[in-house]
Amino acid sequence: MIKNSYTTTKDFFENAKNDIVLTEERKELLFSISDTIIEEFEDRDKINLNFICTHNSRRSQMAQVWAFYAINYFQLKNLFPFSGGTEVTTFHRNTVKSLQKTGFEFNVDDFSHQNPRYLISFAGSKDSILGFSKTYDDENNSYPYIAITTCDSADENCPFIPDAIHRFHLPYVDPKLADNTESQSEKYLTTSKQIAGELFVIFEEVKRLLDEENTAI
Repeated sequence: MIKNSYTTTKDFFENAKNDIVLTEERKELLFSISDTIIEEFEDRDKINLNFICTHNSRRSQMAQVWAFYAINYFQLKNLFPFSGGTEVTTFHRNTVKSLQKTGFEFNVDDFSHQNPRYLISFAGSKDSILGFSKTYDDENNSYPYIAITTCDSADENCPFIPDAIHRFHLPYVDPKLADNTESQSEKYLTTSKQIAGELFVIFEEVKRLLDEENTAI
């Protein structure tokens, strides 16, 4: 087991929500994702989310892990987060380190120098998720799914995703720009915090809308 926590996951997650500053356009995008999840629950028993970026090594991995936490935090059911890329690389070690610092635990499930597989959990979690670099259409990713692309390149440069029932472009600046610099750790944590805060907004709204529907019944 690899664990190197500088804070609790709960504290980091809640502080991320409190600290983010959102433009009206960004807020509208986040709420659109929430609304779409709720709409899909009208016709489906479960909803899959697939966070997609070119290499599936940094931003899309962070998004999957924080979505996993958010779903547990808000006690949501039948929501399942996945991630993938257009090519296979590795779950980058700097991404692993930054998530460890916020309380996530990584157990090596299948060792490989190029692309190890991790079972990822956090304190108090009953379940874990499998983390490794893979393509978005890998057999480990359940479909159909809502695709959420996280690359900061233009949306039109992202791949056609045939199994997506909806597609959203939620870009983040790539922290790899800081690799091997003095600001490396800070940049990865900053990106992780932005992703965590925005996913807090998305799933808090999903929780609110579901509670509202249940009250109306």
